[in-house]
Amino acid sequence: MITSTAASSSAPSVRQEADPVVDAARYGAVPTLMDSLLHDVRNPLNALSIHLEVLSEKLKADSGQVPPSQEKNLKAMRDQIQRVDIIMRRFSEFIVSRPAAPGDADLSETVTRAIEVLSHETRRRRLQVRPTVAPGVRARLADTGELCFLVVQALMRAYGRSASGAEVSVAVRAEGGLAVLEVVDATPTAGESAPEAVVALRMRCAQLGVELQLHQGLCRLTFPLG
Repeated sequence: MITSTAASSSAPSVRQEADPVVDAARYGAVPTLMDSLLHDVRNPLNALSIHLEVLSEKLKADSGQVPPSQEKNLKAMRDQIQRVDIIMRRFSEFIVSRPAAPGDADLSETVTRAIEVLSHETRRRRLQVRPTVAPGVRARLADTGELCFLVVQALMRAYGRSASGAEVSVAVRAEGGLAVLEVVDATPTAGESAPEAVVALRMRCAQLGVELQLHQGLCRLTFPLG
């Protein structure tokens, strides 16, 4: 008779190593799922906004003003509804790949938004992110929709290489006729925590004509200045 221990030890593991085909299928479902999520979340957000304004009208006194103590609570609720909507839209920008026309895009703004989107990850890893972002630096590339992907990959590489409490510096600047993004972590070794992501970053930069320099803790992306 086979015991339960023996049976479980001889059974193949359900969890296998990452398979590129399976990973591609998972990612392929993301745009549809994200669009559905945005739609399903915005419906209750809109409903909350409408009911909040109805409540505001009911709370108004004869003077036509909501009492200050209650107006403070109403404002807090409005702000949080708006915050959730902004968070969802920003995550959609960075998660879902949507091809776009050639042209130029605001590198400074994209990097700033990416740092905000990844703020939970920096807190979780206890990282100190030091941004030095010159305003209004625009990058020209063959597909402006891919700028979010390139920026996130550069940041995630540094975050993944960094030990808890480490510092990551992020700089955006114009250098002559170039737009430059530099992400520097303090890890001295050349090892990569996610080598497949680095391969994807190299490949996409080559396809888009973006110069990529990777050397230990440095990730430097150079674009024609928009």
